[in-house]
Amino acid sequence: MKKSTKISLSEKEMPRQWYNIQADMPNKPLPPLNPVTRQPVGPEDLAAVFPMELIKQEVSTERYIDIPDEVLDLYKTYRPSPLFRAINLEKVLGTKSKIYYKYEGGNYSGSHKANTAIAQAYFNKKEGIKRITTETGAGQWGSAMSFACQHFGLELLVFMVRVSYDQKPGRKLLMNTYGAKVIPSPSNMTAAGRKILELDPESPGSLGIAISEAMEVAVQDPYTKYSLGSVLNHVILHQTIIGQEALLQMEKTGDYPDVVIGCFGGGSNFSGIAFPFLREKLLNGKDIRLLTVEPASCPKLTKGKFMYDFGDSAGMTPLLPMYTLGHNFIPAGIHAGGLRYHGAGVLVSQLLKDGFIEAKAKMQRECFEGGVLFAKTEGILPAPESNYAIAAALDEARKADLEGVSRTILFNLSGHGHMDISAYEKYFENNLPDHELTTAEVDEAISKITF
Repeated sequence: MKKSTKISLSEKEMPRQWYNIQADMPNKPLPPLNPVTRQPVGPEDLAAVFPMELIKQEVSTERYIDIPDEVLDLYKTYRPSPLFRAINLEKVLGTKSKIYYKYEGGNYSGSHKANTAIAQAYFNKKEGIKRITTETGAGQWGSAMSFACQHFGLELLVFMVRVSYDQKPGRKLLMNTYGAKVIPSPSNMTAAGRKILELDPESPGSLGIAISEAMEVAVQDPYTKYSLGSVLNHVILHQTIIGQEALLQMEKTGDYPDVVIGCFGGGSNFSGIAFPFLREKLLNGKDIRLLTVEPASCPKLTKGKFMYDFGDSAGMTPLLPMYTLGHNFIPAGIHAGGLRYHGAGVLVSQLLKDGFIEAKAKMQRECFEGGVLFAKTEGILPAPESNYAIAAALDEARKADLEGVSRTILFNLSGHGHMDISAYEKYFENNLPDHELTTAEVDEAISKITF
């Protein structure tokens, strides 16, 4: 077999700025609202939860924001990340299309989450914060934040969604190794957790619940702040280092993608690779599609409703204008734990509403089938979340062949699956069930939204 082509950048070529899509959006997103007054939230309303520099980034409309030197220094331990052309995968498919992937699994956390974890830990440290609380689904975010906090001398408390805590013990141990304390959520540590456990002692948990628990702890101590691994504007901003690099790498190949693909939980890895390419579409008229892929069991973009809703289960966050399944929604226990979130980021939601990006939903088993094929041909075991992007890329290649055309496809391989091997075991045992949320179930979940 021919070796897949690797397209590298030198350290000197690495971008020194993050890209802010808010500068170029034709329709700016609606503001977050205070749930009591229903008035737009100002920086002072967020100061109890986030450091001021991250709040400034959250509301900024500047096109580019400089990456601090200390953040760049840590980025350079694993960035620029490689771009590959999947020659072997193309050959097995027999496709005329070209398939490229940006691999974000080559850092200490094994996923793209390190890109924002390092930045968030840095900005918290600069403002004198001593401890951070956060949530994690599958554990990639918690792993990323654990080492970043250790590096900058911060304590970290992680509330890990219980179903993933049980499924992925290796992630908990990695977080412990990096110095973090990990609590299965819902827990008895918080009022939010105790309330859920009273209703359902066997609750599998959700990211919404874990967010509530982490925020509840954070607001009780002025030297503790909360950190989120996806959804919010400043998180997406930090991830655009991925797409900025990919643009430069694609230039080196002489190709330009017809479609850019990323899996979808809250929006960070899709936005990270897609937003710099969307900039080229908005400003320079590039003909390109931006496609995001979510689980059929948690289909907020494809079946959810665009409306104001809370980002957490207990209603501690501001009301956000987003596609949602309802903040009380408890997703099925699929192994792509990072995609089990009830809502979508504000920026992605507005861009989908305006028709600048596309969304589709896929079933779990088909995505694992694509992941196994990818592992056999490219030699990387993908994270369960990344399997959704792979499956969509395969769809695009097969569709192009049926249409008799050749397309250039780029997707973000957001992380490796070395700590998700039990999910692959279940797949090979034919014990990995599919689950699709029905329209009736979506309607019921949304009907429970109250504020």
